[in-house]
Amino acid sequence: MKRFFATMIAGVSCVAMLAGCGNSASTETAVETTATETAETTAEATTEAVEAAAETVQIDKLTIGFVPSRDPDEIVTATEPLKELLTTELAGLGYEVGEVDITVGTSYEAVGEGLSAGTIDVGLIPGGTYVLYEDGCDVILTATRDGLSIESPDAKTWNDNKPTEPTEDQVTFYRGLIIAGPSEAGQAISAKVNAGEEITWEDLDGLNWSVMNSSSSAGYIYPSLWLQSNYEKHITDLTHAVQADSYGNAFARLASGQIDVLCCYADARRDNEEKWTSEFGRTDSIWDETNVIGVTDGIYNDTISVSKTSKVMDDAFKAALTKAFINIGNSDAGKEVISIYNHNGYVEAKPEDYESERAAQELIKSMQ
Repeated sequence: MKRFFATMIAGVSCVAMLAGCGNSASTETAVETTATETAETTAEATTEAVEAAAETVQIDKLTIGFVPSRDPDEIVTATEPLKELLTTELAGLGYEVGEVDITVGTSYEAVGEGLSAGTIDVGLIPGGTYVLYEDGCDVILTATRDGLSIESPDAKTWNDNKPTEPTEDQVTFYRGLIIAGPSEAGQAISAKVNAGEEITWEDLDGLNWSVMNSSSSAGYIYPSLWLQSNYEKHITDLTHAVQADSYGNAFARLASGQIDVLCCYADARRDNEEKWTSEFGRTDSIWDETNVIGVTDGIYNDTISVSKTSKVMDDAFKAALTKAFINIGNSDAGKEVISIYNHNGYVEAKPEDYESERAAQELIKSMQ
């Protein structure tokens, strides 16, 4: 298993074009200048798209790829209305789209590779996936999401104040959580955390872990950074770690006791609260049977990124897509669709926004 994960991370590092992260007065000035120029360019391109409405651009097919952070069938069903919403918005901006095809990748990497190859035109992908594949895609938007009633780097604080509830505050970052389940080992390590006791590497290495694939920010990268920061270890050092193909499957395994802990976004328990008892076979609430044992640093929100090699993509169409998704995110019908990813809206993004993700990838690379 350790060799499997070592191979995975080596593969990811080979794909990534990694850069360091730093801030200085000159850098901030350059970023502000770039942001201004980007905004002006986007505005001009959007205006051109609108003015071109009289000469509508025909696009036979637009392919949108989603990462499998939820059950694929659930994503496809929930996002079905996006096809009409996006077609309508783009029509108003001078683009007549014949078909919107929504796909869910078999992995996060599959969506990144599809964007790079041009077989996927638009991808809703995490920041970690974006920086791994930015040679083949451009970020155009960052998701905003409802904040949570708990926002702390301390695991016990999450346990003392559960259940986690949404707030109306809009945020552009989230945390990763390491959550222990109802197994005997899971309950034992939860008891240590809630008693204020330090947990050791031996405690953690004795557990059965569920992680996501190696480009998942909350399911792999940031938990690795947490292990590195606290124990000078990372996921590839764990004796018992298995990869889940979705968070839903990971929670099902947690409920059954097949695994003791899982890595996920904050707070994925809200999305699996009902299934915990209706589908996963538990009788007590997910809030009663699970506890947070680790909290990662903040992770910048998901992106909407577009392929650099797509045959339908140019600057004017990127500007139109930017405007269309912002409008969708501002509508009630659109909010309902994008809530499948806990998105509440979108703001324009720049590559510079994801410097922390590049730094994370650098650290992951150094762990080999």
